[in-house]
Amino acid sequence: MNTWAVPGYSESLELGSGASGRVVLAVHEPTGVPVAVKYLSESLRTRPGFVHGFRAEAQLLAGLSSPHVAGLYEYVEATNGAAIVMELVDGVSLRAALTRQGPLSPEAALAVLKGSLLGLADAHRVGVVHRDYKPENVLVSPEGVSKLVDFGIAVDAGVRAGAAGTPAYMAPEQWTGAPASPAGDVYAATAVFFECLTGHRPYTGDHLAELALQHVEGAIPVAEVPEAVRSLVGRGLAKSPEHRPRDAAAFVAELEGVAAAAYGGDWEERGRGRLAALVALFLFPRPSGREMPTTATDTARTVFGRGAGGGLRPWRPTWPGLAVSVAVVLVAVLAARGTGADTVADSRQAAQDLATTSAAPVAPVAPASPASPTGTVPPGTASPVAAATPSDAPSATASSGSPAVPSASPPPSPSASQAVQSAGPATAEPTVTAPASATTGTSVPPGPPAVEGVTVTGFRQTGPGTATATVTVTTDGTGPFSVTVGWFTGDVGGRPGTADGAPATQQRSGATRYSFTVDHAFQGTGCYWTVRVGTGPAAAGGDASQQLLTRRCELR
Repeated sequence: MNTWAVPGYSESLELGSGASGRVVLAVHEPTGVPVAVKYLSESLRTRPGFVHGFRAEAQLLAGLSSPHVAGLYEYVEATNGAAIVMELVDGVSLRAALTRQGPLSPEAALAVLKGSLLGLADAHRVGVVHRDYKPENVLVSPEGVSKLVDFGIAVDAGVRAGAAGTPAYMAPEQWTGAPASPAGDVYAATAVFFECLTGHRPYTGDHLAELALQHVEGAIPVAEVPEAVRSLVGRGLAKSPEHRPRDAAAFVAELEGVAAAAYGGDWEERGRGRLAALVALFLFPRPSGREMPTTATDTARTVFGRGAGGGLRPWRPTWPGLAVSVAVVLVAVLAARGTGADTVADSRQAAQDLATTSAAPVAPVAPASPASPTGTVPPGTASPVAAATPSDAPSATASSGSPAVPSASPPPSPSASQAVQSAGPATAEPTVTAPASATTGTSVPPGPPAVEGVTVTGFRQTGPGTATATVTVTTDGTGPFSVTVGWFTGDVGGRPGTADGAPATQQRSGATRYSFTVDHAFQGTGCYWTVRVGTGPAAAGGDASQQLLTRRCELR
């Protein structure tokens, strides 16, 4: 078993494990912030494509700044391991809550749906489709607030990524491998909402073919849910994506209108209160800390900002969360004295439900930050580019915890080990052709390198005024150099036009090959957008640039 640990963190408890790796509870030593560290399994590190996808998930999560999505602090890679350091959501999975409680009240079901839908809405807003919304991927905090996790098989909207997901919640078009769309996430969220209300899934089958047929042709079982929310269920489970709300934001708007009309203006407060009471029933006695390795070699890390200030900050619990946590501890002490081994078993199961996200091959769409090869996490650091990672760590990627149809979706993750036992057959291994995104130069002493080349690829529009591109730089040494990215807009093709904002310069070091995404929100109104990248020292072939014609000016 690989005992490599991320430097700078004290680990105390394994929250869960599975085919793709394990999730560990840890504390960031400089700040005292509790985090969840997800390690890519030793077996997957040696299989082509898996580290690339693991890294890509981190890049994607870095671009999702949402209070309703479990956030990411940093991505760390070394010659003998890879890890994603994430926000620790102190709560339980919706799956665990349903298993223990059974059906929820309509207000509680609406509240948990709304919170996770807001996370989906933030993803849809930047063009990302989750594709694996299920109870295992919704976490509920002690305050009764829900968060969305596990973007392991997420893709850009419109991408044909094959049939992948968790069969019990897959939209009809998802079974056929149609282009990913936000409406598919709306379907899955509605199926989970149905399960919250009834205690069972909308469709079942003895095998995948029967289950697929039910999703594609079966009647929508609206009669099984309270009359007040039947319109929501009917719309969300519509067979055709055109008949559903177009995205999560539109679904939230419908949900709020229905909920207020049926259950009064304070429905959400009452729903969250019931969810908080349910979370308080779970016991979390955690074993004492254990010795863990705290050193690593040849480590490259990417530190991502969290919120306006960025970085990891000292932990300060909210008053509602602190009150619930104190109550839980008291109940845990009393229960441990009175119930013995059964209580411990329940608590371990609950702890496993604290898992965060997993990963799969996705197109990088999010900004990342500069590497800090020294092995320390600079709190408050944020930057628009991703760090270099060593190439002698084998290329591989982590996977979603979803049991899925035989397709390009990945194997189970520690965040959803229970799903594999309950929702269907194991997920098939993905086919990944993307190369690793960085190459280490550990045998070359750091020094001023020569930049051998810089390229810009994948320049594309991601929204009405936003775009992303991939920058690749190769050097002959691991010493520091600078990368400057500038953006331009104009109305004449083949010319850069006018600078759109000030160029951004980052310092890079620690590797000999770097590949990262850059993103920009354009203020200009020109039809042509250009991105230009230069280095210091200058690359042997000069600066690199790409131009695109925006969608608003394309002739169709």
